[in-house]
Amino acid sequence: MSRVYNFSAGPAVMPEEVLREAADEMLDYKGTGMSVMEMSHRSKAFENIINEAEQDLRDLMQIPDNYKVLFMQGGAHLQFAAIPMNLMKNKVADYIITGQWAKKALKEAQIYGQANAIASSEDKTFSYIPDCSDLPISPDADYVYICENNTIYGTKFHTLPDTKGKTLVSDISSCFLSEPVDVSKYGLIYGGVQKNVGPAGMAIVIIREDLITEDVLPYTPTYMKYKIHADANSLYNTPNCYCIYMCGKVFKWLKKQGGLEVMKARNEEKAKVLYDFLDSSKLFKGTVRKEDRSIMNVPFVTGDKDLDAKFIKEATEAGFVNLKGHRTVGGMRASIYNAMPIEGVKALVEFMKKFEEEN
Repeated sequence: MSRVYNFSAGPAVMPEEVLREAADEMLDYKGTGMSVMEMSHRSKAFENIINEAEQDLRDLMQIPDNYKVLFMQGGAHLQFAAIPMNLMKNKVADYIITGQWAKKALKEAQIYGQANAIASSEDKTFSYIPDCSDLPISPDADYVYICENNTIYGTKFHTLPDTKGKTLVSDISSCFLSEPVDVSKYGLIYGGVQKNVGPAGMAIVIIREDLITEDVLPYTPTYMKYKIHADANSLYNTPNCYCIYMCGKVFKWLKKQGGLEVMKARNEEKAKVLYDFLDSSKLFKGTVRKEDRSIMNVPFVTGDKDLDAKFIKEATEAGFVNLKGHRTVGGMRASIYNAMPIEGVKALVEFMKKFEEEN
């Protein structure tokens, strides 16, 4: 068997150890005689799986007791609607637009109330994070929304915006569990799991209890009410059982590695290898302002579309896959999530050096 170096932005690389464990348990999970795929979500075995997954996530992120953890189907796009439906009491919210996903979230929220774009970096193709130290925050805003790490454009909020006392809501899909986070700074923090946590098909929502109320917009579907999921411990309906099981395995793997401080150091080391090369290269260049660079998603270009295409083709043939940039940016993008070993990044840089010499 030959494993490639998978730089996909999502669904993305998972720890090989986790995949092997899941393979070993595929036909018989812990003596139950069945796969987790076949198991009732009401069974004792699955109850243990979901409870352990939640506790391990709480341990990793040091989630305060007054926050609920919800395992919800539908990925981040469902949350673009669920957030305003549950939190827009005054029907006003402020959004900071730093990429495609924040734009989509804003557009969705505008269906349900007055959603304002109060800062944006669209003027320079989202290649930087706007100054968020003194924002024109609406006096009656229910929350301020950010996409903390921008998968497509490779930017990251290294300092959270000053929300002037308003609830901060953050989409952390592509930086989930990549570094320690102070959950108490957010009212709601969530992420689609398919980038850095598990297989596609689910989002994890971490929400402060005072924000979970019966008082939601009148046409909110039952499934989209946070209270429904909080009261049922994420078992209101059949959840994405196998995805929860896989995420739980990743949480245990992260604990075994030493937790989020260790992952942050590893991720910074990996990113430095790639950024140092990009900064010294005569052919390749990074597209993001240095102080706003993500340690998870690294976009880069040659400046020549034909050369970009040639690089992607030759890289794929050499076993470096899914390096094509998002269609809105072009060029290349290396997503170097937790499960990408530093050897993969170093091997990519060596390949890029060779390509530069030859072109």
